[in-house]
Amino acid sequence: MNNLRNRVNLIGNLGMDPEVKEVNGKTIAKVSLATSETFKNAEGKKVTSTQWHNLVAWNGTAVLFKKYLKKGNEIAVEGKLVSRSYEDKDGNKKYITEINVIDVLMLKTDK
Repeated sequence: MNNLRNRVNLIGNLGMDPEVKEVNGKTIAKVSLATSETFKNAEGKKVTSTQWHNLVAWNGTAVLFKKYLKKGNEIAVEGKLVSRSYEDKDGNKKYITEINVIDVLMLKTDK
């Protein structure tokens, strides 16, 4: 059960091309992922709700993101939630939750 403590599985579409850079000798890719679900509201009208997730991939996985993925591609990811904080340029504390990608499966990509 230890492996289930901090796991996230999502299927969605990339909202941007991956941003890839080198940091302290490691490759990092950042990208946003949209997940959507459709349901009927109280009036019976079909409604789609979209959630946005920040993904972070490292090293070999980051290289795969750079080489094969772009905005609009549908992927499945497995990862873990990571929360952190930082100070912006005005000194305000900001909080962010990201998904540290462990595995990725490309579902629909353009050729």
